[in-house]
Amino acid sequence: MGLSRHYSDEELAEFRQIINNKLSIARQSYGEAMQELSNANSNTDADTSASYNILEEGTEIITRENLVQKVQREYKFIKSLEAALTRIENKTYGIDRITGELIPKERLRIVPHATLNVSTKKLRKNIDV
Repeated sequence: MGLSRHYSDEELAEFRQIINNKLSIARQSYGEAMQELSNANSNTDADTSASYNILEEGTEIITRENLVQKVQREYKFIKSLEAALTRIENKTYGIDRITGELIPKERLRIVPHATLNVSTKKLRKNIDV
Protein backbone atom coordinates (compact mmCIF):
# COMPACT_ATOMS: atom_id res chain seq x y z
CA MET A 1 0.00 0.00 0.00
CA GLY A 2 3.01 2.28 0.31
CA LEU A 3 2.69 5.71 1.85
CA SER A 4 -1.09 5.95 1.48
CA ARG A 5 -2.71 8.05 4.20
CA HIS A 6 -6.08 6.29 4.04
CA TYR A 7 -7.66 3.02 3.00
CA SER A 8 -9.20 2.58 -0.47
CA ASP A 9 -12.96 2.50 -1.03
CA GLU A 10 -12.77 -1.29 -1.50
CA GLU A 11 -10.93 -1.73 1.79
CA LEU A 12 -13.38 0.58 3.56
CA ALA A 13 -16.26 -1.49 2.15
CA GLU A 14 -14.70 -4.61 3.68
CA PHE A 15 -14.38 -2.89 7.05
CA ARG A 16 -17.95 -1.55 6.80
CA GLN A 17 -19.20 -5.12 6.36
CA ILE A 18 -17.19 -6.35 9.35
CA ILE A 19 -18.49 -3.48 11.49
CA ASN A 20 -22.11 -3.97 10.39
CA ASN A 21 -21.89 -7.67 11.27
CA LYS A 22 -20.46 -6.89 14.72
CA LEU A 23 -23.02 -4.12 15.19
CA SER A 24 -25.88 -6.49 14.44
CA ILE A 25 -24.60 -9.00 16.99
CA ALA A 26 -23.95 -6.27 19.59
CA ARG A 27 -27.44 -4.79 19.17
CA GLN A 28 -29.00 -8.21 19.61
CA SER A 29 -26.89 -8.87 22.70
CA TYR A 30 -27.79 -5.42 24.06
CA GLY A 31 -31.50 -6.10 23.54
CA GLU A 32 -31.24 -9.47 25.28
CA ALA A 33 -29.33 -7.94 28.19
CA MET A 34 -31.91 -5.17 28.52
CA GLN A 35 -34.69 -7.78 28.56
CA GLU A 36 -32.84 -9.78 31.23
CA LEU A 37 -32.39 -6.62 33.28
CA SER A 38 -36.05 -5.74 32.90
CA ASN A 39 -37.02 -9.24 34.02
CA ALA A 40 -34.61 -9.09 36.97
CA ASN A 41 -36.04 -5.75 38.06
CA SER A 42 -39.63 -6.95 37.77
CA ASN A 43 -38.87 -10.00 39.91
CA THR A 44 -37.45 -8.06 42.86
CA ASP A 45 -40.66 -8.23 44.86
CA ALA A 46 -41.69 -11.69 43.67
CA ASP A 47 -40.75 -13.56 46.84
CA THR A 48 -41.89 -11.90 50.03
CA SER A 49 -42.24 -15.11 52.04
CA ALA A 50 -40.41 -15.69 55.30
CA SER A 51 -38.07 -18.12 53.55
CA TYR A 52 -36.68 -15.28 51.45
CA ASN A 53 -33.35 -14.53 53.05
CA ILE A 54 -30.47 -12.09 52.92
CA LEU A 55 -28.25 -14.43 50.89
CA GLU A 56 -30.82 -14.72 48.11
CA GLU A 57 -31.29 -10.96 48.11
CA GLY A 58 -27.53 -10.41 47.87
CA THR A 59 -27.29 -12.82 44.95
CA GLU A 60 -30.07 -10.99 43.12
CA ILE A 61 -28.37 -7.63 43.67
CA ILE A 62 -25.08 -8.96 42.29
CA THR A 63 -26.89 -10.45 39.30
CA ARG A 64 -28.60 -7.12 38.57
CA GLU A 65 -25.30 -5.23 38.93
CA ASN A 66 -23.64 -7.66 36.49
CA LEU A 67 -26.49 -7.17 34.03
CA VAL A 68 -26.20 -3.38 34.32
CA GLN A 69 -22.46 -3.63 33.60
CA LYS A 70 -23.14 -5.88 30.60
CA VAL A 71 -25.71 -3.42 29.24
CA GLN A 72 -23.26 -0.53 29.70
CA ARG A 73 -20.44 -2.44 27.95
CA GLU A 74 -22.68 -3.38 25.02
CA TYR A 75 -23.94 0.21 24.71
CA LYS A 76 -20.37 1.55 24.68
CA PHE A 77 -19.35 -1.07 22.10
CA ILE A 78 -22.31 -0.15 19.87
CA LYS A 79 -21.42 3.55 20.07
CA SER A 80 -17.78 2.75 19.22
CA LEU A 81 -18.85 0.72 16.18
CA GLU A 82 -21.22 3.50 15.07
CA ALA A 83 -18.37 6.00 15.39
CA ALA A 84 -16.22 3.70 13.25
CA LEU A 85 -18.93 3.74 10.55
CA THR A 86 -18.87 7.55 10.68
CA ARG A 87 -15.09 7.48 10.23
CA ILE A 88 -15.57 5.23 7.19
CA GLU A 89 -18.00 7.75 5.69
CA ASN A 90 -15.49 10.54 6.40
CA LYS A 91 -12.63 8.43 4.95
CA THR A 92 -10.73 8.79 8.23
CA TYR A 93 -11.24 5.17 9.28
CA GLY A 94 -8.13 3.23 10.18
CA ILE A 95 -5.99 6.27 10.84
CA ASP A 96 -4.26 6.38 14.23
CA ARG A 97 -5.74 9.42 15.96
CA ILE A 98 -2.40 10.37 17.53
CA THR A 99 0.26 9.54 14.93
CA GLY A 100 -1.83 9.85 11.77
CA GLU A 101 -0.42 6.54 10.51
CA LEU A 102 -2.58 3.76 9.13
CA ILE A 103 -3.62 1.13 11.63
CA PRO A 104 -2.76 -2.33 10.20
CA LYS A 105 -5.65 -4.13 8.49
CA GLU A 106 -5.12 -7.18 10.69
CA ARG A 107 -5.81 -5.13 13.82
CA LEU A 108 -8.87 -3.50 12.29
CA ARG A 109 -10.29 -6.86 11.27
CA ILE A 110 -10.05 -8.01 14.89
CA VAL A 111 -10.85 -4.68 16.60
CA PRO A 112 -12.77 -2.74 13.94
CA HIS A 113 -13.47 0.20 16.26
CA ALA A 114 -9.76 0.75 17.02
CA THR A 115 -8.51 4.33 16.80
CA LEU A 116 -4.93 3.64 17.89
CA ASN A 117 -2.09 1.48 16.61
CA VAL A 118 -0.95 -1.14 19.13
CA SER A 119 2.40 0.65 19.50
CA THR A 120 0.68 3.99 20.13
CA LYS A 121 -1.64 2.39 22.66
CA LYS A 122 1.30 0.80 24.52
CA LEU A 123 3.19 4.10 24.49
CA ARG A 124 0.17 5.95 25.91
CA LYS A 125 -0.28 3.29 28.58
CA ASN A 126 3.37 3.66 29.65
CA ILE A 127 3.03 7.45 29.81
CA ASP A 128 -0.19 7.22 31.86
CA VAL A 129 1.47 4.95 34.43
